[in-house]
Amino acid sequence: MITFGSALLLFGVGLIAGFININAGGGSTLTLPALIFLGLNSSLANGTNRIGVFLQTLTGVYSFKKENYHQFDVSLKLSLLTLPGAIAGALLSLRIGNEAFHKILAVVMIGIIISMVIPKSKFSNVEAKNKKITPSVFIAMLLIGFYGGFIQVGVGFLLMAVLNYLMKLNLVHVNMHKVFIVAVYTIPALLIFIWQGDVNWVYGITLAAGNSFGAYWAAKFSVRGGETWIKIFLIVAVLIMSVKLFGFF
Repeated sequence: MITFGSALLLFGVGLIAGFININAGGGSTLTLPALIFLGLNSSLANGTNRIGVFLQTLTGVYSFKKENYHQFDVSLKLSLLTLPGAIAGALLSLRIGNEAFHKILAVVMIGIIISMVIPKSKFSNVEAKNKKITPSVFIAMLLIGFYGGFIQVGVGFLLMAVLNYLMKLNLVHVNMHKVFIVAVYTIPALLIFIWQGDVNWVYGITLAAGNSFGAYWAAKFSVRGGETWIKIFLIVAVLIMSVKLFGFF
């Protein structure tokens, strides 16, 4: 039975995390500690967190569609590339801890900031939509699927780097595709956690309510604020997450 205080905490943390995840990434650095603080072990917290992740991305996809930002054919192609890795990662996460991965991710975050501020040539949205998936994108999406299935924390940053730097999509379209991709690969990962009994449904649904509310408004902010505001939000979020993962606070 969940208390009113616990429900309020989870909803509030979920709301903030949902907004962060749509515009940048790293929201799970808030939600996972909150779930553990409320008494869940790391594996149960990891599985429970996926409910919020899944529902927030569905809400994000819906919100982007309402703003007339969607390329479902491209999003689906990219999503399918992540599935094998996501399944393998989720299965592995049931057996291995994630501390070492946090340290590696902190270094990756700094590289993402550098990639985001490097000037790129101009391109149109039509060119971006018709752009072919290169071998480097194929491999990157497979590895991102694995990481997302394994831990999830910070996967949004990695997706943004691939879509922005390798595929040269602007950041509004990056976020549009990102939420669709995460929604798709989260399905098998969540099913694996459910199969293993590593989901607390009451906590998960309460967290997901906050996630979804934050994600809905985040998508509107992403479209209306444009690429400049997303870049500022992203850099701040990446810096905070990197410092946290290095253990400075």
